[in-house]
Formats: sequence, structure tokens, C-alpha cells
Amino acid sequence: MTPGGLFKIELLRHGDTGQRSYRGQLDDALSEQGWAQLRAAVEGRVWDCIVSSSLQRCAAFARELAQARQLPLRLDARLAEYHFGQWQGMPIEQIAQEQGDALARFWADPVAFPPPGAETFEAFRDRLSAALDDIAAQAENQRVLVVTHGGAIRLLRCLVEQRSYGDMAGIDVPHASLHGLPWRSAVTS
Repeated sequence: MTPGGLFKIELLRHGDTGQRSYRGQLDDALSEQGWAQLRAAVEGRVWDCIVSSSLQRCAAFARELAQARQLPLRLDARLAEYHFGQWQGMPIEQIAQEQGDALARFWADPVAFPPPGAETFEAFRDRLSAALDDIAAQAENQRVLVVTHGGAIRLLRCLVEQRSYGDMAGIDVPHASLHGLPWRSAVTS
């Protein structure tokens, strides 16, 4: 924990799965490329513990890394990706062709215009925030790696950077990218 109640964590997006659609909470495995991306991303980096989304595209690599480095690992389902409702698993090109106006509205304002049947952004924000609050409370003075998803990283960055959720689509979060995040836990603030 840094002065002022800030807790520094590193977020790691899962590697490539070979899928080209809103995967959301579908439980895809990593592709060989995804495994290679993640192994390269963590080379030479040091952490004291790992917390991961329970979806296999995150959890499988987190287990491998924790075992190889003999680090404690905790899986947390609250770190799962956003649930895209009826768009989950649909190719983005198909959504653009069939529901282009709805897709544009979602990208511009995901809070007001979520996909049909999707998780609310309030629920998404609340579960991610609660997970990070728990991580901060349990891992004081430790270097923590959180393995999670692109949408989760974008939402958390919007929260910390005080950006509109409409900015999410413009935040670059490539596969296997690391993102430092100074988290001010609700528990400490």
C-alpha cells in the first residue's frame, strides 16, 4: 500500500484465443499464440502473488505461472469479462451488419445502451471494484498480478483515470498487455 491509501497492482490481459467476437463469459481456451504471448509478457517480471479470473483463458496461464514461480494463486469469478448478453459469441462484423446503430450507441455510451440482455455496467463496475478492494485488503505490501480481460481492464482504467465509459473503446488493451493500476480501495479511503 502506498501513502494515501493507494494500492499498486498490475493487470494482465489474457492472451489470444483465436476467437474474433465479443467472447464475454464464454469459457475459451488460449491458442498456442496466446500462451506464447503471455509467457513473453511476464518474462523478467516479479510478483508476490497472483489473482485471476476463473475463466480458463486467464486461469490456465495463472496456474502455470504460479506453479512455476511457487506463488500463491487465488481465482476470483468477479474478475470475469463483461457479459455481452445476446451479442456474446457473435462476430463483431455480424453485429455491425445486422445491428450497426445499436453497436455504435453501445460504443459511444455503454451505460445507456448495453447489448440486449447484457450485464448492466453498474453490476460490472461493482463486482470488479469489490474484487480489487478485496485484493488490496488481503495483499498489503505485496506486488500483485491480476490476470483478467480486456473489458475489465478498460472499465477499471476508466474508473481510476476518471474517464467516461464511452472512452473504453479507445483504450488500447492488446492481448497479453500489462497495465499498472493505482487502486484506491473503498476499505482504506
